[in-house]
Amino acid sequence: MGEASLENGCKSDLQLIDGVLPIVHSEALQRLMAMVRRIAPYPNAVLITGETGSGKELIARAIHNFSLRNHQAWVDVNCAALPEHLVESELFGYEKGAFSGADSGKPGFFEMAHQGTLFLDEIGELDPRVQVKLLRVLDNVSYYRLGGHKKISVDVRVIAATNRNLSEEVQAGRFRRDLYHRLSQIQLHVPPLRERKEDVIPMAEHFLAAQRKSAKFSPEVVEAFRRYAWPGNVRELKNVVAKAAMSSESEIIRLGDLPREVLHAGSGEPPPAPLLEGDLEEMERRMIEEALKRSGGDQTKAARQLGISRRTLSRKLKAYNAQESKAPSLGKLAAREQRYFRAALDLPVLLRCEGLPDQTGIAVNISSDGLGMKGLEHPPEPGKPLEMEFCLPETSITIRAKGRLTWMDNVGRAGIQFDSIDPRHMLQDWLMQQMVKEGWVESAKAGG
Repeated sequence: MGEASLENGCKSDLQLIDGVLPIVHSEALQRLMAMVRRIAPYPNAVLITGETGSGKELIARAIHNFSLRNHQAWVDVNCAALPEHLVESELFGYEKGAFSGADSGKPGFFEMAHQGTLFLDEIGELDPRVQVKLLRVLDNVSYYRLGGHKKISVDVRVIAATNRNLSEEVQAGRFRRDLYHRLSQIQLHVPPLRERKEDVIPMAEHFLAAQRKSAKFSPEVVEAFRRYAWPGNVRELKNVVAKAAMSSESEIIRLGDLPREVLHAGSGEPPPAPLLEGDLEEMERRMIEEALKRSGGDQTKAARQLGISRRTLSRKLKAYNAQESKAPSLGKLAAREQRYFRAALDLPVLLRCEGLPDQTGIAVNISSDGLGMKGLEHPPEPGKPLEMEFCLPETSITIRAKGRLTWMDNVGRAGIQFDSIDPRHMLQDWLMQQMVKEGWVESAKAGG
């Protein structure tokens, strides 16, 4: 198994779209970035979901950055911005004379991304006719440019993003089921900014420094930013900071420099009408938080202010606590891709091989197919049978396996492929638990 070396071939620094290091403080985004590192080296298609402005392109670029294709082309396409009559010609190219105005041939985005990554943003907007051709390319079928007679083959990793629920689009007949399953071999979900509030202030300070390096936020503005729901997510935060930086007459950004909706959210004044639109559950929660703050945490007083019973308030607070303590599902793996999930670890493994002394190496990752190893003092010949014994981390379960070395590099890292595992189901159960811990919650349920 050659998986252990993949991550080491990637760039060690993740960069944002504008070329600076990422600002990742929230646990949710840290876990998501860890998942990005894990899936980046593989060629599988990835579907990224999330609200508008939540940072889907950032995640897509991070996948490319950590992939083995990071030195090759990155091509991003906003499918919603392509005129309907030009989508096919832009994606797949055209030959001279293919249509009126085609005075010369032009390669499509797929050709431009050959051996690199093609990011298809707003994939849910694609015309059904183009979906058919896209599916064929994803299945490694050669295609023709528009008006062409020569087949073109490309090697492209496709990352798609959408703010739509594509499974509902499939049920409604607006998106092809086979294309959906082909794109969603791996799914990642970017949580909205309101669910990772620890990122708000660091991001805001970064955006402010990009506008005016010496400017600072007043404590009141920091509090307003923390309390605001940011329905427009990271994009809205960036725009608010940019406007405030331009309108402020001093080096301190104050409440008066903020838009009305953010200003009212931070001032304690009744919010303007636009804030009454949107998610009713979120609005109710904010009202409860405000009442608790005004009453100094006294639930009886807060319930009286809200016009609800003390029991109702207590029930809602318990529900909020349960939501916060539950790890969010940040990704899905198709059943076939679950097999290749690797759990990172630092685990002693006893190895036996005929003709060599027994030795202990360190496993750095494990999947249901094999181990990534380091520290082998007496490496066996590739292909020669091995016996292995190790205890699964945080358990008393001893795994005994047989396999063989498949590769080794000049610094002692090696890949071992399993031929048999005893007990196999125990290893698979443990790997499923690791998937749950890392955020692949729904995949683990589906795979079980």
